[in-house]
Amino acid sequence: MTHALRVDAVPAREVERPADVADAAPLHYAGLVTRTIAFVVDAALVDAIAAALGVAAAAVIALLHVSDDTKTVLAAVGGVLFALWAALYFIVFWSTTGQTPGNRLMRIRVTRSTGELLRPRQAIVRLVALVAAIVPLGAGVVPILFTRHRRALQDFAAATVVTQVGADAQAAVARVPAGHSPRRA
Repeated sequence: MTHALRVDAVPAREVERPADVADAAPLHYAGLVTRTIAFVVDAALVDAIAAALGVAAAAVIALLHVSDDTKTVLAAVGGVLFALWAALYFIVFWSTTGQTPGNRLMRIRVTRSTGELLRPRQAIVRLVALVAAIVPLGAGVVPILFTRHRRALQDFAAATVVTQVGADAQAAVARVPAGHSPRRA
């Protein structure tokens, strides 16, 4: 005796989604050019602020008449502070709003694959993987051109996606307190 499985006999299972996610438009993933422009804007901003602080520090050091050995140590300290500043720039913006100023300008946002904001640890992993993606002549960003969700090495490593943000969603992110995900109900 054979029994046929009737599709209408199996109750449909509904997936619970937060109301703001369920009503949201489909996601559009940011491409290589948009992401590159956002990164260049961020790099210029990081460099401009660091250069202004460096000029101010150099002026103070010139007035103090320090030895050459001390200048060498201060230059090394300045390099470390620059690296720390650049890292914190990305880590803080990615884990608080999902958008650096360059991302905001280009209307893109970095989130976890689930749509939530990155945790600081994920932002650190993403930053380290971003450096690793860029070092071999940018080979780590090539997958953006060939993957459905336009993910690069840093996105795979940190389980993130970069999506385009509409004007309404952009304004909503500006009102979300730091440390809270704009997609949480």
